Amino acid sequence: MSNLAYTVGKLAQASDTKTVTIRYYEREGLMPSPPRTRGGYRLYSDAHLDRLLFIRRSRCLGFSLDSVKKLLEIADRQDAPCANVDIQVAQHLSEVRERLAQLGALEAELQRLSACCKGEGVIRNCRIIEALSGNGSAPQHTQEEQYER
Repeated sequence: MSNLAYTVGKLAQASDTKTVTIRYYEREGLMPSPPRTRGGYRLYSDAHLDRLLFIRRSRCLGFSLDSVKKLLEIADRQDAPCANVDIQVAQHLSEVRERLAQLGALEAELQRLSACCKGEGVIRNCRIIEALSGNGSAPQHTQEEQYER
């Protein structure tokens, strides 16, 4: 692999990442700080680009920054058992499935509310407003409360 030097702007362009995001990842310890030129410019290598792409792909799969850090720590130890990665992925998959179930319940509740009213009449007789106001059978927990459970 060649070791091309990228300025932060070129690295941002090559990875389709904003420069502020790259600097944020550096501050958070996900990206190592690159060496600087005499003029103070940061020069990133292909290894930085590869790491940034790893972070981006992981984030696209919905991994939290903490999970990405764990995955990077595992990836940095080439002798570490692959089972450590499997554990992280299985845990994330479980969380995704839980969120999908919650979204399914949310969809069903919204369909139920939508079926209550067909947009006819006036607000004082609106079944959806009534349900959301607590005078009807509205959901018992907010979406945020569902995630906290």
